[in-house]
Amino acid sequence: MDIQNVSLFQSFSSLDVYHSNSDEPLPAVVIIPGGSYNKIMERDSERVAITFASHGFQAFVVRYPVVEHKDYQAAKSAVAQAFDHIVAHADELDVDVNRLGILGFSAGGQLAAAYSNIAHTKAKFVGLGYPVIKPTIDQRMGVVTEDVSRLVNKETPATFIWGSFNDEVTPFNDHILPYVKTLREHQVPVELHEFSTGTHGLALANKYTGIVNHNRVDEHMSKWFPLFLDWLKTLK
Repeated sequence: MDIQNVSLFQSFSSLDVYHSNSDEPLPAVVIIPGGSYNKIMERDSERVAITFASHGFQAFVVRYPVVEHKDYQAAKSAVAQAFDHIVAHADELDVDVNRLGILGFSAGGQLAAAYSNIAHTKAKFVGLGYPVIKPTIDQRMGVVTEDVSRLVNKETPATFIWGSFNDEVTPFNDHILPYVKTLREHQVPVELHEFSTGTHGLALANKYTGIVNHNRVDEHMSKWFPLFLDWLKTLK
């Protein structure tokens, strides 16, 4: 595997590239980590990328502006530029652009949802893990965001969402539920897994991410990953 970091035009932003040599173009996932704009969480980034790579994906991680440089609009620009770079270099990166998707965690889930709803989005599928949907925690994060459920349209790509009923950061009724309802209203294919165990911020919820996440592991919630892979097989 060839691992590189590519600078983006957006200031204080870059793209981590986890390129697996391949005789054919592979599906690819662009990962948008969480971290409340205070850091890029390791649990959501490198370890998730390597796990996807081990399942035959090209994987990418967007490092958007955080800490003193944090800005929601700048982060959105970084995500869009990352996709533009990947598509422009798809041949050399061995990426099948028709199987290129986005996966976001928490605050990164809000960015992933926002990008998936823009006109002519290059994302063909979407994964949202315990996402921020409404601007209810803007003060906590120190940014001004938006209600991304208002961006949903009939061209929004098929979306897979998972979370936990125990989540007190992005409670189900305030975030995931209204987004799923809006997706359904616009006839966007959606699959939802809301677990009875686990909580916010578990990433893969297994030992591999747990060892960099205060040993936060939940075997049941970790099933989101194989469920996500199975769901991808159902997409046309």
